[in-house]
Amino acid sequence: MNQNIAIYLLIATAFVLANLPWLFERRLFLFIDLKRIKPFWLGLVEWGVYFSLSVLFGYLLEKRVMGTVSPQDWEFWVTVFFMFMIFAFPGFIYRYNFRRYLCAAEKHSG
Repeated sequence: MNQNIAIYLLIATAFVLANLPWLFERRLFLFIDLKRIKPFWLGLVEWGVYFSLSVLFGYLLEKRVMGTVSPQDWEFWVTVFFMFMIFAFPGFIYRYNFRRYLCAAEKHSG
């Protein structure tokens, strides 16, 4: 696998994983069907698990493509955490802001 392909694959995977907890409000980890809407704290727990999965995926990709894994300091991990948080922004805004706006507009129009 090419190094550029691995980087794009990791970024795309992280973007998808960061948004999953906010796009599916009645599913936990895509497999567990909930009877009611998922509370905010459970979405954060799910988001944290997806963050861990994306870090593990990045580790495995780096090991496979480069052959070794470079040691990282705290600055790297803070940057990765906030980048994952920024990736989650579209799904979060959709769930907690935009969807309410769409539902309110639908009630007024029809």
